[in-house]
Amino acid sequence: MISAACESTEKALKKNIEKQMTQVSGTFAVAFKDLATKDEILIGEHEVFHAASTMKTPVMIEVYNQANEGKISLHDSLTIKNDFTSIADGSHYSLSPKDDSEHELYLQIGKRKIVYSLMYDMIITSSNLATNLIIELVDAKQVMKTMRGLGAVDIQVLRGVEDNAAFRQGLNNTTTAYDLMLIYSALASGKIVNREASDAMINVLLDQKFNDIIPALLPADVKVAHKTGSIKGIHHDTGIVILPDGRRYVLILLSKDFTDEQAAIRVMAKISEMIYNHVTR
Repeated sequence: MISAACESTEKALKKNIEKQMTQVSGTFAVAFKDLATKDEILIGEHEVFHAASTMKTPVMIEVYNQANEGKISLHDSLTIKNDFTSIADGSHYSLSPKDDSEHELYLQIGKRKIVYSLMYDMIITSSNLATNLIIELVDAKQVMKTMRGLGAVDIQVLRGVEDNAAFRQGLNNTTTAYDLMLIYSALASGKIVNREASDAMINVLLDQKFNDIIPALLPADVKVAHKTGSIKGIHHDTGIVILPDGRRYVLILLSKDFTDEQAAIRVMAKISEMIYNHVTR
């Protein structure tokens, strides 16, 4: 049972976070869960957002799920290609390196690369080309099935990246802060696939190269296993914060419809700092 003093502190923190969110125009969602105390702070947790690259964590989960089932191996290799089929009309499309955050993979078309390396690139540098290759391997429908099994009922992982025909028809990957909180909580607790696989996925997420939100204002000895996502008008950060003493909490920060992206990033980084100060007070 949460003490009256603790409940009062959480209400004050939630109020201060909501005040922080008014510093910039836009729509924000926050989902925080302390895995030790089970305390939660939820703001706009069921608001639907374009998932952007946050959907790559569910895809990684499905890779490990299928590897555990023996359907694939992390050591299998795939031929690198840049030709994909739209879920909307079966038309073919390719990705543009200038719209991707990782470019080296485009220089390796026709060569082979192991599944683990592609998945790693999908997470830490958010490679869109690697993502589409991995989604084609594991099948978006299977990703969705696994998400539903985890209790994430609102996440939609329908397709790969830059399927413009699907985009025009409104067939987009979407998420809520609440569903992402469920997924990362299970991952942090070693409950996705098994403890070994969960720890392996956390280790990948710890190597994330984009660190302008959740980790930005935290002490250097705090580890963050996370996945970002951004497209025009959208910027997210989602993951697990690991304190030096081993305690863990999950933090999901989603944003959309802002007019000043850098201001939105600063607001979310400040919210992360506020929650860290709350947990370590």
